[in-house]
Amino acid sequence: MTVIVRDLRPDVRADAEGFSHARRLALPYMLSTPESVVHTLTHAHPDAHFGQLVAEEDGEIIGTAQISVAHESPEPGQGSANIYVRPDRRQRGAGSLLLRTAEERLAALGVRKLFAWVLDEPDNLAFAERHGFRASRSAYFMRLDLAAGSLPPRQDPPPAGVELRTAADFADDPRPMFELDAETVSDEPSDIEAEFTDYEAWLEETWKHPLLNRELTSVAVVDGRPAAFSVAYTDGTRYATAMTGTARAYRGRGLAKLAKNDSLHRARAAGYTEAFTGNDTGNEPMIAINKWFGYEICAKEVRYVRELD
Repeated sequence: MTVIVRDLRPDVRADAEGFSHARRLALPYMLSTPESVVHTLTHAHPDAHFGQLVAEEDGEIIGTAQISVAHESPEPGQGSANIYVRPDRRQRGAGSLLLRTAEERLAALGVRKLFAWVLDEPDNLAFAERHGFRASRSAYFMRLDLAAGSLPPRQDPPPAGVELRTAADFADDPRPMFELDAETVSDEPSDIEAEFTDYEAWLEETWKHPLLNRELTSVAVVDGRPAAFSVAYTDGTRYATAMTGTARAYRGRGLAKLAKNDSLHRARAAGYTEAFTGNDTGNEPMIAINKWFGYEICAKEVRYVRELD
């Protein structure tokens, strides 16, 4: 049995289904659907040179890679390659072949520093270190049982001067949501500094993303301006928080907590039974807030980096 690596074909349904299935088996804490796989590939910014690779064995997709250039970073020459192999299809060389292909492509695009997320499991960590990567920061995946757990009560009514709305209310003019997203992303802990400046690209990549659930995305509005939000992704059965943040001028008032609690209550009322989120391991204030909601740590991943020759 021979493993080959090739590009995902976005117009072939079986490719998108196989890619999504392999990702969900390898990384069950993150949402993925065939539609989101195709959307991410076909709506990525051209400067990102985003690619999705599959490792295939006898016609079955057993591993995946997502590669990109960090075009939004003011520092050139950075890129990422996140590789996942189905747990039941490891030890076949798929991971090494995916990594080698990813490195060759990114190096040809001028990438000299490569970042990769790796699940904190012995075999995965050993694989990264064997290929010359060194560990940097880490993050937790957290899970909440929406069906059996008990959420904190809603603050009803909201604090004076605060209105709770949803992202769907901004469908006619999403720019205020873009501005809030850009500000919160720029302050988020990351190895690669990012700057969101392209509104049209954001509309295509983020606002139209098939996992984005605008009705469950809660927004705290102050003086007519979105001040904090909790962005909800859903895949039909599961709910995940894609981002929770507050504009700098409104921090310290508990608005992000208010929005996230509202979104979780909406999700449970809509029939979702489990929720996922993630935090940097050093972000103790946000971890404490998520534990207040009832989230429990379910896995850990480590950010690895290496210099390409």
